[in-house]
Amino acid sequence: MAKARKSNRTKEKESDWQERVVQIRRVTKVVKGGKKLSFRAIVVVGNERGQVGVGVGKANDVIGAVQKGVADGRKHLIDIPLTRANSIPHPVQGRGGGAAVMMRPAAPGTGVIAGGAVRTVLELAGVRNILAKQLGSGNPLNNARAAVTALASLRTFVDVAAERGIPVENLYI
Repeated sequence: MAKARKSNRTKEKESDWQERVVQIRRVTKVVKGGKKLSFRAIVVVGNERGQVGVGVGKANDVIGAVQKGVADGRKHLIDIPLTRANSIPHPVQGRGGGAAVMMRPAAPGTGVIAGGAVRTVLELAGVRNILAKQLGSGNPLNNARAAVTALASLRTFVDVAAERGIPVENLYI
């Protein structure tokens, strides 16, 4: 009986995490005997409470590629500081490959105004009010990575005050 309860708890913890497949591509590798087909899956993993990660998986079947992508996404999780309005603390930009992403905080009730892979990353991170724009490339993988880079570079007032070695109240002076 005790083991059953324990496994139920772990299942509850696991269910907090959501996974969304952004893209599945059939890719080929040219080898001596011809072309070898495999699948690449881009997966975003998040708990909607400030943690998100982007993972890529390749396998000979779609299901295997998605599972590898989820495992990769969990390895590359980042923590995001969220405001009371479930937004970001300040405007930020991020780059990933040829893609650039610009994000700005928004007032409560605005919603997630973003497109493509960036929208998926923000929703699974738990951001509810934000304005975002993809600049440059339209590649979903690079845009997702650019979004994660931007979110990883966010700093709170407490962080900035600690870096400067001054109390938070003196930041405004």
